[in-house]
Amino acid sequence: MTDTTSFPAVAARPRSVHTDDAAKARLKARYAAELRFKWIGAGAVALAGLFLIILLSTIVTQAWPALRMNYMTLPIDLSAAKVDPAKPGEANYDALVQDALAAKVPGATSRQDRRLVRGLVSTGAGVMLRQSVEAEPSMLGKTVDYAVPVDDFADLYLKGLLAGTGSVQALSGSVTPSATAGDVGLTFSSDAILAMARDAGATEENGVLRLTTGAKSLLVEMNGATIKLSEVAAAPGGGAVAKGQAIGKLDATTPAADGAAKLRVIDMPESSRKIGDKEIVWLDGLKAQDLVESRFNSIFFFTGASREPELAGVWGAVVGSFLTMIVTLAISFPIGVAAALYLEEFAPKNRWTTLIEVNINNLAAVPSIVFGLLGLAVFLNWFGLPRSAPLVGGMVLALMTLPIIIIASRASLRAVPPSIREAALGIGASKVQTVFHHVLPLAMPGIMTGTILGMAHALGETAPLLMIGMVAFIVDIPGGFTDPATILPVQIFMWADFPEPGFQQKTSAAILILLAFLVLMNAIAVILRKRFERRW
Repeated sequence: MTDTTSFPAVAARPRSVHTDDAAKARLKARYAAELRFKWIGAGAVALAGLFLIILLSTIVTQAWPALRMNYMTLPIDLSAAKVDPAKPGEANYDALVQDALAAKVPGATSRQDRRLVRGLVSTGAGVMLRQSVEAEPSMLGKTVDYAVPVDDFADLYLKGLLAGTGSVQALSGSVTPSATAGDVGLTFSSDAILAMARDAGATEENGVLRLTTGAKSLLVEMNGATIKLSEVAAAPGGGAVAKGQAIGKLDATTPAADGAAKLRVIDMPESSRKIGDKEIVWLDGLKAQDLVESRFNSIFFFTGASREPELAGVWGAVVGSFLTMIVTLAISFPIGVAAALYLEEFAPKNRWTTLIEVNINNLAAVPSIVFGLLGLAVFLNWFGLPRSAPLVGGMVLALMTLPIIIIASRASLRAVPPSIREAALGIGASKVQTVFHHVLPLAMPGIMTGTILGMAHALGETAPLLMIGMVAFIVDIPGGFTDPATILPVQIFMWADFPEPGFQQKTSAAILILLAFLVLMNAIAVILRKRFERRW
């Protein structure tokens, strides 16, 4: 029989301050606090993303109409009777465009109406026609269908951005021209016209509803005519009797006929909008004839600035920005990298180099407009360089970018391990050979990343360039570094200050182009860092 060895009972472990109920409660509270912090951080990121989406969607929504433009195709008479083939440059191309347009709107007989008709197309239509004839002389001697851009207000109306409109069908009645020129009487078999007149803000007097200038516009289209109602009254036998002015085609010899009438309601009063009822009717008629077409707005992308919104483009600002950035890069990159190399690798560590380093760090925080004042005082007033030139703008932006490049370059040089320097020096390389053959190539990805980010920062600056005159209105595309020019941020600033509503869409579209440039430059910086970065 084997004796069983009995072990003494293990004593219970005493309770500790780290395992008691209070400690567990503290641990639970800490985990809850960490979870709350995690969700607060995630909510902050989501909120920032939401604001970014709202910002970008707002800009894109406002910029989208500027990417397309309405053109009107007109038969232009370029026969020898209108344009001398021997002297095509002396022809009045504006008159040719206006004659072709007037032929499409025969109802505009008064002097005021003819002036309104001329305003339906852009003031630059004649210049564009002249340039097309000079580029393609085969157009002469015949009638050609030529597309010209419409005026900015007409373009906004055709895009649905200028006046809210609605329509009511199912109104039957007749139209009777009266003896008074333009005065038209209408009879409707429906009382809906009375309700529409009241909703339009008509004032009632002795059973007659009169539409004042501050009311909505009521336009009736029937029997081939467009009549703007001025007053409406109830008919004795039921229905309604209306009176108005004919602003569309109206044949007085045609007897009145019953048929469906289309009532259009323009919500905004005529006195509050930039386009009148007559112009709306004429544009709708031209569009019904398939003479108006929406196209890609090549004018915006490939022309310079203009006082007319439909003729304004960003190409001049894009070229000016490119030339300015070339000057900025050519000055700031070599000087910034050389200064960083000297301060980090060669300069003795004393009070003077410390003072220089502190001042470089302080210059990175100086407001940009101070650099503009410096450029105004030194480059323009002292050296006498040309105003509004990419050369001066690039020099001012180079001064502003230099501290950023120096700081980024020094950080990249400092990130190279000391063992690289020691190994190069150990095999007999000189200090200069060590720096330029080993240290600088390894630090170059970080230097290029910092340079690109500094250039992107300079591209978005406006204040320093305003001080040196790059806010001037420049029509021509700059052809060199000393030609007058502007850049995209300044062009956006100028367009945002113009009162014409057509520039609002142009401003948003220019902002999109600027954002595209900035995103591209930042993407290049990220790619370079990922491609050439080494981890030690």
